[in-house]
Amino acid sequence: MTVEEFLTPAAWLDDAAGPRYVRLRQRIEDGIETGLLPKSAPLPAEREIATLTGLSRVTVRRAMQDLVDRGIIVQRQGSGSFVADGTPKVEQSLSQLTSFTEDMERRGYDTSVEWLERGIHTPSPEEVMALALTSGEAVARIARLRRANGRPMAIERASLPVDILPNPQAVRGSLYEVLEQSGSRPVRALQRISAINLPEQEAQMLGVEPGMAGLSIVRTSYLRNRRVVEFTRSIYRGDAYDFVAELRLGTT
Repeated sequence: MTVEEFLTPAAWLDDAAGPRYVRLRQRIEDGIETGLLPKSAPLPAEREIATLTGLSRVTVRRAMQDLVDRGIIVQRQGSGSFVADGTPKVEQSLSQLTSFTEDMERRGYDTSVEWLERGIHTPSPEEVMALALTSGEAVARIARLRRANGRPMAIERASLPVDILPNPQAVRGSLYEVLEQSGSRPVRALQRISAINLPEQEAQMLGVEPGMAGLSIVRTSYLRNRRVVEFTRSIYRGDAYDFVAELRLGTT
């Protein structure tokens, strides 16, 4: 059966069964569950769905938006709508300082890592500035591709003073777990989040198309005595993260 035949309204559209946008949403979900619409498969354009089903564009758009909001389909600017590929969708709080491992395990995801770099190096000018290093000091670097349930989620590149992390090889999973064991876990951080289009190399590592939306996150973390303990530059998949912040009414 083709997608067009599957969407023919005679077989499923019944006014007595609820709002039409809900019926359309359920029909598309049925197609995904039965495998007619496999992961990453393209969906017909909204205009085409409206023509096939006899529904209004407003009704089709509402059904599609519901599916997007629930992470069942994804929409790509200039390319259309696609069945989601199963990448975990993570809602990340901006008010808590946690590690990637902690974030994923809290949601029941299995984490794994692919090491890109791990060692002691001469610091770059950016690392000297960010970590407040003095002349002649070295820097510990760890760079890794982070996965959740086997799917690539983020590329992390962390730099730390060598007295904080004298042996980068000791980091096998969570960096913060290692820092906590030595009494050097950061207690606060400043983050800058920017929207980017993923370059070809990073997109390939994350398993997505070059130019896809991503997030660049630069984090500077501090100890209680205000010393900088970590400078991390990360690139996250844009389709896998929602960053959430709680805002309160200010007082004057």
